[in-house]
Amino acid sequence: MPTTVPAVKTLESLLAERPDLVVTPFQRRVYNALLQIPAGSVTTYAALAASIGCRSPRAVGQALRCNPLAPAVPCHRVVRSDLTLGGFMGCTDGEALAKKVRLLEVEGVAVRDGKISEPRRVVVTPASFI
Repeated sequence: MPTTVPAVKTLESLLAERPDLVVTPFQRRVYNALLQIPAGSVTTYAALAASIGCRSPRAVGQALRCNPLAPAVPCHRVVRSDLTLGGFMGCTDGEALAKKVRLLEVEGVAVRDGKISEPRRVVVTPASFI
């Protein structure tokens, strides 16, 4: 049974709701690009980095690691290039990763043995989501 996913807000509207947050210009670029990934799809750290003109997927991972707006800014939709899950909330196992799996599954993305099981769900061309 499909689950209704709430409408996507803009990064600016999310930040307006949380005036206490400090978000760097780099984090803004990452989070704005991430908001373009539709529910039911995922992208990779490398593709997300390329979409914002960054050569470092690790830098993108660090920006996502400290995402104060999750899950509204859906960092759970970013996986490694080999389609394994990577991390979530600064962790690569345990309850945090289980939460990433739950969020993906609610959106219709199947995860088997710690990996996205449907490669068609992966958006890898930066131009296709920016």
